[in-house]
Amino acid sequence: MLEIIRSESIPEFADMAQDQAQFAVNGIAAEYPRGYVVPWHQHQRCHLLYATRGVMLVEAQTGKWMVPPTTAVWLRPEVPHRLIMQSAVQVHGILVAPAEARALSLSDSVIGVSNLLKALIARLVAIAADAPVSRHRQLLADLFLAELSEQQALPYHLPWPNDSKFVQLCEQLSRDPSLDLRIEQWAEQLAMSSKTFQRHFLKNTGLSFSRWRQQLRLMSALNQLIQGKSITEVALSSGYESHSAFTVAFHKHFGHSPSSFMQKLQLQSQ
Repeated sequence: MLEIIRSESIPEFADMAQDQAQFAVNGIAAEYPRGYVVPWHQHQRCHLLYATRGVMLVEAQTGKWMVPPTTAVWLRPEVPHRLIMQSAVQVHGILVAPAEARALSLSDSVIGVSNLLKALIARLVAIAADAPVSRHRQLLADLFLAELSEQQALPYHLPWPNDSKFVQLCEQLSRDPSLDLRIEQWAEQLAMSSKTFQRHFLKNTGLSFSRWRQQLRLMSALNQLIQGKSITEVALSSGYESHSAFTVAFHKHFGHSPSSFMQKLQLQSQ
């Protein structure tokens, strides 16, 4: 069970971001303990959040993104969001002026982080906030934007409904992804027919209920794997009947098996 905390002694990432708004591309860094929440806020700039250590959950009105250390989340300006630290986290953020980001075709998403992009993020974060804009700094920013544009979106997003009835249902499932009621039973809870339930759920999230629940379970599994739980333990707690059924679903959605994901995570986190 994740204990949610909020310590006023730790600088808010949102506040730090506002302090460096005079530069077109700039980096900031912060560290947070497990369970820490950066409350709802938004930026006037696009920004990339990359956890060099630990796992973040990013929540916005349109959905949730799980952000492992090998990935980053990109958000457009004026998108209200909050950050929930699933473990102790060291986060690097790059804020980009809207004019500089117009050439990028990125939407709100989790993206892969190449070794070059990882190095560029570290270099930009290392530059002092009050450092003058130099040719070297501009070249780093230009290369960062060029490399960022080459990254691919990853399937770590869980869309979230707007309808309050479905929000409550999704929150209930989020607390226990292994819940395995039939669609008819969920529909009955909301005083709907099965067809009406499925039609409205699809309209709210863009996914069928079955596919949404599958993605929820996989997102939950991803977090548990990163926390060090065994594949079998994760499979059962996420609602799968067996290790093999979980492995097949995981590979189909993420493109690799749970074991190969963990190997990749360990290599890229070194």
